[in-house]
Amino acid sequence: MPAETDARLCQRIVEQTPDAIIVADRDGIIHLWNRGAEAIFGYQAEEAVGQSLDIIIPERLRESHWEGYRNVLETGVTRYGDELLAVPGVRKDGTSTSLEFSIALLRDEKGEPSGFSAILRDVTKRWEEQKALKERLAALEAQVQNPLPPPAE
Repeated sequence: MPAETDARLCQRIVEQTPDAIIVADRDGIIHLWNRGAEAIFGYQAEEAVGQSLDIIIPERLRESHWEGYRNVLETGVTRYGDELLAVPGVRKDGTSTSLEFSIALLRDEKGEPSGFSAILRDVTKRWEEQKALKERLAALEAQVQNPLPPPAE
């Protein structure tokens, strides 16, 4: 790899990572949206940057999302900093997606919370496969618990 500045290397990593990398400010306005976010959510960077995170949050979850978002910014404390989170998301076309993600609370020069970065992965296919397996298992368990009577001769 040819020598390059740390900043250029970081920029290339963000641009080329297949996972979504999103940065939003205190107001939940998107400032960074990489190629992975474009692929997962269907919005081009030009469409997403400057918009609210609401474009990817299902409507039924927005109130609780913003309550938690504001609380973390006010307190500077998040219990999710080291955890992998699983949530539903919504794509540009309105379809749902299952996401796993990690977040980092960003701080300004004074140490005050200034926003968040998140790295998200679409796990919809895996989630659907696990759901189908659970349904099959439940059906098999029901058969074992309630076996059919032997056929009459």
